[in-house]
Amino acid sequence: MLIYKDIITGDEMFSDIYKIKETESGCCFEVEGKVVKRTEGDIPDSLIGGNASSEVGEDGDLQSTTISGVDIVLNHKLQETGFQKETYTLYLKKYMKTIKEKLGEEKPERVNDFVKNAPQACKAIMANFKNYQFFTGESMNPDGMVALLDYREDGITPYMIFFKDGLEIEKCCCVCAVKSGKIPNPKNKF
Repeated sequence: MLIYKDIITGDEMFSDIYKIKETESGCCFEVEGKVVKRTEGDIPDSLIGGNASSEVGEDGDLQSTTISGVDIVLNHKLQETGFQKETYTLYLKKYMKTIKEKLGEEKPERVNDFVKNAPQACKAIMANFKNYQFFTGESMNPDGMVALLDYREDGITPYMIFFKDGLEIEKCCCVCAVKSGKIPNPKNKF
């Protein structure tokens, strides 16, 4: 599995379990998600050996909540934030400068492509600004990436936009983690 992390904050932004494609400019990833509903809540005492008393209601005192949202946002704990067009423009200029500097240090071969294609990506984003919801990583670091959420023409299918050069890819392999001892092997006897 590949995990895509913000190069500034280290926050997980998405993984390769979603449909991912590059945008026309080649500067961004478009990641398609799904709207999901999840039930979260307490485990009833009866499931862990407790004895339900006569004072407890029929539901066994189970308190659960149902949350719904875009799976990318829920799975990676992205945090919604807000922008006016003017403040987003200021953020975007600062962010683009930071990414260009990072590329110069870590991937100098990418700088020319980034400088060439970033304005096209930014122009497309600003043209569609009113349709976006904005999300930061879990840390909510204001210097990090702000991902954009929109919906396809069907009005049902969500997708998010992430700046490609603002991400680092981490390979996560459960088999390797088991072999390294970081995750206990279920075959081991205790």
